[in-house]
Amino acid sequence: MGTTENTVTAVRDSLAPVVADLGLSLYDVELQGTGKTRTLRVTVEKDGGVDLDAITDVTRAVSPVLDAEPSLAGSYLLEVSSPGLERSLRTPTHFAGARDETISVKFRAEDGGTQRVHGVLVDSDDHRCIVEGDDGRHEIAYDDITQARTVFEWGAPARGSKKPARAAAGSGSGAKKGARA
Repeated sequence: MGTTENTVTAVRDSLAPVVADLGLSLYDVELQGTGKTRTLRVTVEKDGGVDLDAITDVTRAVSPVLDAEPSLAGSYLLEVSSPGLERSLRTPTHFAGARDETISVKFRAEDGGTQRVHGVLVDSDDHRCIVEGDDGRHEIAYDDITQARTVFEWGAPARGSKKPARAAAGSGSGAKKGARA
């Protein structure tokens, strides 16, 4: 592992129990940039979503832990957020959590170029994922993936999806049945 990967692993190990104590789970840790322009992105999640108060609580709780983390020497900008509806997929755990969801994957093709697949994630393991797209099934090794994310789609679930359709705008828990404009 490189220096950045070692730092990210150490930070992840230090932050996971702190975030868990707040009732959330650590989704991802990324360290980007070099020197004075480094950004440490800490992404947290929980069932039902993450609100601004939770982000504030996480920021306050992890700051002293990060200050004491020896592998994170020097300055950095801390960003704490939720992964959002269209979340990045970078690890086997991310892919496992997105099973039966619509995803978009950009990867290195056998001819040396890049290819993009949009479809339902039907399976994954520690080394690869399988995406069912309109043009068939694609087995993609994680080492070949350059970018992957879930895709939020309004309306009916994607073909093969076991997840319920997402509500149309305005029909969430705050909407009142029979209300008049």
